[in-house]
Amino acid sequence: MLVNWPQRLGPMAMALALATAGHACELCRQAYVTALEAAPKASALHPQAPVVAYRLEVSEKMLSPAGQPVKVLALNGGTPGPVLRFREGDVARVTVVNSLTDETTSIHWHGLLVPNLEDGVPEVTTPLIRPGQSRTFEFLIRQHGTYWYHSHTGHQKQRGVYGAIVIEPKQPVVVASHEEVVVLSDWTDESPMEVQRTLLRGSDWYAYRKGTAQSLLGAYQAGKLDEYLGQQKKLVPPMDLSDVAFDAFLMNGQRRLRLAGKPGQTTRLRLVNAAAATYFYLDAATGPLKIVSADGQDVVPFDQKRLLIGPAETYDILVTTPATGSWELRATAQDGSGAVSAWLGEGPEQAAKSPPPPGRYGMDDYLLSILDELDPEPDAPESARPLSPYLKLRAATPHPVAKSHRELTLKLAGDMIRYEWTFDGMDPHQAEMIKVKEGETIRVRLVNNTMMHHPIHFHGHFFRLVDPADPNPATSPLKHTVDVPPMSVRTIEFTADEGRGDWLLHCHLLYHHITGMVRTVRVTGADGAEPPHPAATHSMPKTYAWGQAALTTAAFTGFATVQSGRDNWNLRWEEAVDGDHGHEYELGYSRYLDTRISLHAGYRFDTMEGGRDGPFVGLSYRLPYFVDFVLTQQAGGETRGALMKSLQLTDRISLDLGLRRGRLTGTSGSADLRLTLSKQFSLTAGYSSDFGAGVGILTRF
Repeated sequence: MLVNWPQRLGPMAMALALATAGHACELCRQAYVTALEAAPKASALHPQAPVVAYRLEVSEKMLSPAGQPVKVLALNGGTPGPVLRFREGDVARVTVVNSLTDETTSIHWHGLLVPNLEDGVPEVTTPLIRPGQSRTFEFLIRQHGTYWYHSHTGHQKQRGVYGAIVIEPKQPVVVASHEEVVVLSDWTDESPMEVQRTLLRGSDWYAYRKGTAQSLLGAYQAGKLDEYLGQQKKLVPPMDLSDVAFDAFLMNGQRRLRLAGKPGQTTRLRLVNAAAATYFYLDAATGPLKIVSADGQDVVPFDQKRLLIGPAETYDILVTTPATGSWELRATAQDGSGAVSAWLGEGPEQAAKSPPPPGRYGMDDYLLSILDELDPEPDAPESARPLSPYLKLRAATPHPVAKSHRELTLKLAGDMIRYEWTFDGMDPHQAEMIKVKEGETIRVRLVNNTMMHHPIHFHGHFFRLVDPADPNPATSPLKHTVDVPPMSVRTIEFTADEGRGDWLLHCHLLYHHITGMVRTVRVTGADGAEPPHPAATHSMPKTYAWGQAALTTAAFTGFATVQSGRDNWNLRWEEAVDGDHGHEYELGYSRYLDTRISLHAGYRFDTMEGGRDGPFVGLSYRLPYFVDFVLTQQAGGETRGALMKSLQLTDRISLDLGLRRGRLTGTSGSADLRLTLSKQFSLTAGYSSDFGAGVGILTRF
């Protein structure tokens, strides 16, 4: 009887039972968190430790990061927020006040070893901070180095909610006569929600705006046409070093930064990459950068001519100001779309060298250079566009290495056209959490099958970068964020010794994180005992709407869609201007399965020749060369197949081709040239066998 209870309940009773169970689970989670909140805090547990207190107020301000006044989410009136300074052994007490009128907020302490409750991921580890409310975080400072903090709510980090953390060691170590904190970031005057929507709709607008869009003519002119067509055949999208075209790159919220640096003085620069989506190359006019710390961990000092720093990483470097002149420290966006500079000293300006621009084509050359750097030849010269200097990082103090471990592989997957980013191709709501017993050591192979870099961050822990050929793994680097280059593998290893609870592992490219490249790691008791509630999924905005409409002298055509995760609700229309050729409308639903297949169902209204009204089902399949094949079966006997292909002829001109064959509606074809004028508008001219020739305008909304 009990085994068959789902079949014995009606649909309404089933829904009620599931909703009740879900509500009960949420109540259980709330009770669990409430009990943790009521437990003694760090100041009570460590009464002899000095308490260092800060107040951070999140509010909306009009500021001008890129030169034009825009609404910014500020911390204590500015962005970035204040530098929080502690000493190892202090108790940090930070009260976060939410002065926003209609948004919750949160703060995550990036790279800090904190109790799970204080990690700052809303509704996963830490309660929401609602409008008009505040929350006080308390935790013992157990480390030293350069770290940072940021909102973990929606797109708030992109909008300005971030700042640096500096922690001095218990016993001061003087390595420089002067210190400066430099927080790197990227800024867009667009609403980040609009940026996300633009990326989701498959638009190449940002690549066009940056001058990095690929085309047939461009490939031919670069002598890379065969390679370009080869990529298309293999369904490999163009490599994109950054998804977004930013309006400004900033240091400490400024487009040009002046740093104190007296002649002959050595400055310790604490660098934080707080960018939402930008890798930076660091160059100094003074010569090679001496790196002394990475992700807050002291390393054996070494020189690096050019440093690649990924989003969420931190590095401490030493720079000595020469006797005369003003010397540039330049941060250049990896995609070459812009730079920002700081200047040390006074006098004639001495510029730093910029990295060579990335090749718009020639993917094979780039991938070979990645392989060369991951497995370099002895005494090989430093690349002009290097990877992160992980092979040079050696921990200054040896650390324990586990004698045994469990292995796990996570595949970094993505679909640039749909803008779908995941681990193992699974939505975080579908994927099971990764369960790790307290004290257990896990070795994770991060396999990047995409054409983008991904900075992968693990909350609340440090992991060891694993090199099987390393003769001394006890000095292998410890990090909290690792860059995984395109088509490559990084291996990390961590021991679950930072407390039970749910910890996030995710890509720190904000727009990838939001679409789904996130996984929950649940640390259980040593006996496998779990908290008395299911893990919550990190809630991020996931429903967006967009569409386009073309009005020509022949027809009015277009589509609109609402996308939520892998689901789309669609409206498509085609109607002759003269009214004599009829119309066709489709109202439907589609389900994205993977990069090649989607399923469809809906209702078609068709008054064109041979057409009829009725429901339909079907699928779409992506063929080589990014040709989309759509097959539908409509009630009443209409079996229809269609082929569609968009050719990017030049940066601004594309050609959309379509061929359709229906059992009742016959064969039809179309060809439309599009000339991009702006993000919203294009001129269009073409021919359809259904409607004839026409010219007009296309708008995207």
